Amino acid sequence: MLGRFPVALRLSRGLLRGSSARRGLSAMAGGGEEGRLADFFEYMERLRNYERSGVPRDAGTDSDDGFDLGRMRRLLRRLGDPHTHFPAVHIAGTKGKGSTAAFLSNIMREQGYNVGCYSSPHLLTIRERISVGNDGGPVPVGLLSDLFYQAKEAIDESIESENGALTHFEIFTALSFLLFSRENVDIAIVEAGLGGARDATNVIQSTELAASVITTVGKEHLAALGGSLQSIAIAKSGIIKQGRPVVIGGPFSADIERIIRDRAFLTQSPVISACDPGIKSITKCIDWDSGKPYQRCDISINISDDVPLSIELCDVNLQLLGDHQCHNAVTASCTALCLRNLGWDISDASIQAGLEETQLPGRSQFLTQEEALVLGLDGASTVLIDGAHTEASAKALSNVIETVRLEGPLALVVGMANDKEHLAFAEQLLVGSRPDVVLLTEASIAGGASRAMPAPSLKEIWMSAARDLGINCVDIGTISGTETPEHIANLATSSSSFAGKPTVMIGCQDKTPFSCNLIRAASQLILESRGRGDTSPGLVCVTGSLHVVATVLQHLERH
Repeated sequence: MLGRFPVALRLSRGLLRGSSARRGLSAMAGGGEEGRLADFFEYMERLRNYERSGVPRDAGTDSDDGFDLGRMRRLLRRLGDPHTHFPAVHIAGTKGKGSTAAFLSNIMREQGYNVGCYSSPHLLTIRERISVGNDGGPVPVGLLSDLFYQAKEAIDESIESENGALTHFEIFTALSFLLFSRENVDIAIVEAGLGGARDATNVIQSTELAASVITTVGKEHLAALGGSLQSIAIAKSGIIKQGRPVVIGGPFSADIERIIRDRAFLTQSPVISACDPGIKSITKCIDWDSGKPYQRCDISINISDDVPLSIELCDVNLQLLGDHQCHNAVTASCTALCLRNLGWDISDASIQAGLEETQLPGRSQFLTQEEALVLGLDGASTVLIDGAHTEASAKALSNVIETVRLEGPLALVVGMANDKEHLAFAEQLLVGSRPDVVLLTEASIAGGASRAMPAPSLKEIWMSAARDLGINCVDIGTISGTETPEHIANLATSSSSFAGKPTVMIGCQDKTPFSCNLIRAASQLILESRGRGDTSPGLVCVTGSLHVVATVLQHLERH
């Protein structure tokens, strides 16, 4: 059995405080109250923000070119070292870390713990990145405003002493730790931003760490993390700390897993694998509730190695869809059981309820019929929004579409940043549940037009991908989303067949950036293109960037 968690940071309570039904990690922000944060937003906008400008080469590696964790530690010292005042679970990974953090946070909330969670990026408001308490919503405006003004003098002094080098992410990370300390959280679930070793969150030491989690290792941010999957694995394994357990998600290739396990061996850290032979998970069926799908899973964990873990969960109704989300649920469950082994009071019922309560806006999110009506759809098409933007996430999204699609026509609306794997992304979505229509658009990316991939360029990539895969496709030109139904019908009729074979219609929005009108046009195209008498519902999927997804959610919020 693992050694108990340090007495000074162990839990003193575990009484159930009640949960909010259908809870998501990041409830959407609302109202005009954020005007009270105008000074804070203006202050943060003046800081260097690599999410806007792009991360420099090798910035996330544990090398001379990596981010300087020393300045982060010096900033926290001015703030009273708040990160040492609570135990934390530190989560890194190319994909899956946000979902795993959400699952684990809700498990702990179900048990009644006062949970702090720090994640990124956000959709509508930066407040979504910090949640505290047992409701999982964005940090309240008043709480963040008060915190900022109380800490501003110390932050100003740090910025001056560091010659302006402190970044947007470093300042906000420090504020999150300060808030968790002041709110006396029982545990903080902290998601790494980039890599792990040189990420600003990696100031957490073994004395504060309950467990670390590494979900997956993929190619995203390749240049910033050393240029290879091996260097990325080394960067992410940097969150493993002396003597503290590490949960690994995977599945990993043998060489990548060896890098992680070697780091764990050097630090004498017990390893729990979510791919252990003693773990079984299966999705039994997909069902629908109030117009939204969920997957019913059985999860069995029986590990008898150095860290014995055991739980049997039957009929877990996951709102997050796909095999990858079932695996993320297993990873979170292993982490919860690891914490239980360390002395935390966590029941089987809390684990199941926490998994079932978890939802994430913009990740495999199916809009309600009322929300679809707001977008101008007449109910004949279902709308799915998902912020997938990598090859791996495109594959996972394709899996979700295949799982829920009911033989009806499919349209994809895609906008992406210019630094993504556009061809690999397109290929994953074309070879899976083949779409009938693809409309490319220009995403409103953080950092402005310089980071957005032009829609015509995206269209050429998708046309090329379709041809390379032997898929018949036809270029329908530009489309604004404001065309008349008659024009849409003519487009569909003239493009619905090519040499008598099924054809993918591929077009792009004109020079205007993405608007929700394009969703309506996509729906009209697939409904017009299907055969006579075919009444199966259409599916419109909006994807390629969280910024595109955020535009949809902002439109719904305004209306």
